[in-house]
Amino acid sequence: MLNFQNVTKKFRNDFWEKSFYALDDVSFKINPGEITGFLGSNGAGKTTSIKIIMGFIKNDSGDIVFDKNLGTSRSDIFSNVGFFPERPFFYPHLTGREFVTYISTLNGLDRKTISQGIHHWTERMQIAHAIDRKIRGYSKGMLQRLGFATTLIKKPKLLILDEPLAGLDPIGRKEFKDVMIDLHKEGVTIFFSSHIVSDVEEICSKVVVLEKGRLLYDGRIDNLIENNAELSYQIKCKNVESFECNSKECVLTKTVGDIWLLEIVGSKKDEYLKKLLNKNIEIISFSPIRPNLEEIVYKIKK
Repeated sequence: MLNFQNVTKKFRNDFWEKSFYALDDVSFKINPGEITGFLGSNGAGKTTSIKIIMGFIKNDSGDIVFDKNLGTSRSDIFSNVGFFPERPFFYPHLTGREFVTYISTLNGLDRKTISQGIHHWTERMQIAHAIDRKIRGYSKGMLQRLGFATTLIKKPKLLILDEPLAGLDPIGRKEFKDVMIDLHKEGVTIFFSSHIVSDVEEICSKVVVLEKGRLLYDGRIDNLIENNAELSYQIKCKNVESFECNSKECVLTKTVGDIWLLEIVGSKKDEYLKKLLNKNIEIISFSPIRPNLEEIVYKIKK
């Protein structure tokens, strides 16, 4: 759906300071029909990348290549792209309906499409009850919902979201993620940045990771975890108080009653299983411990 090819962007805070790389020869792909997460700490280059994709700022070198399914001209392409910025601006003196109608008219939508879209998306985002109120009275969460609804009315093929879950409570985050999953099922390609790694892991199959303007990873989440994790196992068993456990290979923890948990590094799995069986220790369960995406991202950033 989109190729971000060898993009470099430098900034200079003032005339006397040396310029710095916000993006240094960064390349990644957004595949059609996927939900791709965009991760990186503050200053990693996520927002700069999104602004370049949207044409708000110009890259120093490299290319942004959109899929032909989005269109051949710039106007055609961006008529099929929905964008929700990290810090959207709302006109406080307008009602929610007036704001959505105004933005949708700028996007070239007709009155019928706008009316149907407002009805559908304000109901779905649970702000229909406030759509005729002045925006100045909206909470942070309501503004996020209004902005997201406004973005979706144009029925984009590619949806680009910059920190869409920021400032939302857990219920709001779940509702937004549910909408993204439904849009994905309808074939919409979604690219969204987030500081909340667990949210990305929950709904994305692919992730792009930046650190200080450089690409750390571009690929499937399961491959990232598999290739960067040392697999370990958890064994639940009974009455192992006297069992010898090497602290570098095995961690023994008591839980409730006579139940104990052994966490064993993958390479020592067979050895410790044999020891437990030879001592006639009752094994209740045996399962692999799967590291989460946050742990892996932290590891590859070191």
